[in-house]
Amino acid sequence: EPVPPSATLTHNLGIYFYTVPIDETFQSYLDMMKRFFEDTKWNTAEENIQARIRGNILMALSNKFGSLVLTTGNKSETSVGYATLYGDMAGGFAIISDVPKTLVYELCEYRNSIKPVIPVSILTKPPSAELNENQKDTDSLPPYPILDGILYAYIEQNRNLDEIVELGYDIELVRRIINLVDRNEYKRCQAPPGIRITPKSFGSDRRLPITNKYRD
Repeated sequence: EPVPPSATLTHNLGIYFYTVPIDETFQSYLDMMKRFFEDTKWNTAEENIQARIRGNILMALSNKFGSLVLTTGNKSETSVGYATLYGDMAGGFAIISDVPKTLVYELCEYRNSIKPVIPVSILTKPPSAELNENQKDTDSLPPYPILDGILYAYIEQNRNLDEIVELGYDIELVRRIINLVDRNEYKRCQAPPGIRITPKSFGSDRRLPITNKYRD
């Protein structure tokens, strides 16, 4: 079998790489929930079960061996809630929670300029949560350069809807992104701490009341 890019990356970084299949466990969950889920369409409920199984496995390994689980969500995903509570958000330290997605790519390219360790296929593959067949982040979100521009204006610069639209963004898209940011405050309140690199990191620098119903 061809070596997956993730295995190549971990080898280049000197990190152990293990594969833990979750197919049987996931099917057990589906069987258990069958009487509740029957006559319903597959949606984020089934997708998130997979993420939570992964989180459970990682936390079990952490408990057994005393290792710290690093969550991998970046600031763009955390801003709009594109993460699974008790799934990929499970862990002890959010290493890139204040790093926008576009900056993640820039940092990867910078690292490779020092010594190529990140396979090109990882950098060119369309971002995906990999919880459904052929799933891409752009199925749910605008392209990251656009999303990050809106998020920067709203979070870092504290601009309102009209001010962000004046920058050239579609009003309905801006309204949707602002709504996602505000609605997902409850998730961020339960996220592990991370490294602060911007003037407005979530948690210590920016926090909204979860019960706040104000809309601009």
